[in-house]
Amino acid sequence: MQNQIFAIAVDGPAGAGKSIIARLAAERLGFIYVDTGAMYRAIALFCLRQGIRPEDEKEVSSGIAEAQITIRHQNGTQRVLLNGEDVSGQIRTEEVGKTASAVSAYPAVRAHLLDLQRGLAASASVIMDGRDIGTCVLPKAQAKIFLTASPKVRAMRRFKELKEKGEMCNLQEIEQDIIERDRRDMTRKTAPLKQAPDAVLVDGSELTIDQVVERIIREAVFRGLKVE
Repeated sequence: MQNQIFAIAVDGPAGAGKSIIARLAAERLGFIYVDTGAMYRAIALFCLRQGIRPEDEKEVSSGIAEAQITIRHQNGTQRVLLNGEDVSGQIRTEEVGKTASAVSAYPAVRAHLLDLQRGLAASASVIMDGRDIGTCVLPKAQAKIFLTASPKVRAMRRFKELKEKGEMCNLQEIEQDIIERDRRDMTRKTAPLKQAPDAVLVDGSELTIDQVVERIIREAVFRGLKVE
């Protein structure tokens, strides 16, 4: 739909629907979709496998030197590789998610992935989602979205997702975990979760996925994206 290099940054808290919405928008626009959260989850998986304690910043910072994260796209789908192994299906557990939230606060972890993320955006049009894309990773992105939803709505979405997978879960515990992750992400010293001054706030609590996708595409066009 376009031939210019254009970047769309989508930030927001855990469970806001960033991944599926950004992926669908990328498909509509012919962009590369970059799920930075998956990269941090791969780092978290590495730490868990190596017995590295996520609460020990020094241990994490020195240990991840041997964690090589790469991204591969197959038929429009992002695959995440950890030291050559496709771990896309292994990084979506609750344990990995909690660990990722903890280790992603460390400057060494973010620096470890920053060049990869920026390199992807320099080589092709991307829609990239995460916690600090518009503020830190791609501060010059042409379009920026801050996507959110209430903790209750996000908890219900996660609850349904886990139930569909046959996993035992508790709705109240999921909501409390989301609230705690929000607090941790927003108060960390390095690259805290916050809305960029030039980002558009989109609350998807009462919107359908398609409505949010349309909102993102309209914003990109408003910001100069030329489509056929």
